[in-house]
Amino acid sequence: MPAPSAGLMPNPAKGKGLYAQNCASCHGVDLKGRDSGSDKGPPFLNRVYEPSHHGDAAFQRAAALGAKAHHWKFGDMPPVKGLTPDDVAHITAYIRMVQRKAGIN
Repeated sequence: MPAPSAGLMPNPAKGKGLYAQNCASCHGVDLKGRDSGSDKGPPFLNRVYEPSHHGDAAFQRAAALGAKAHHWKFGDMPPVKGLTPDDVAHITAYIRMVQRKAGIN
């Protein structure tokens, strides 16, 4: 299982930029997927992605290994080339921050 560096303090501000570069084209610039004009990936502002259902490790696994379609009909997600586990931790921190602001805990 990919894991970030020991002692890493995930930074949502850094994650926002990494998300924009690596995730937004499929999951939407505002994490709303189809609602923000993307027909390639699901929205992260959905209860399906709350921490109790898809924990942070699920983001690490999906970025490194890809993910089989199981909640949505967008097809399988390919691995995201070039992202380190630390990058994914920053991205996840950004996603979790936006989720909390939207009432998804």
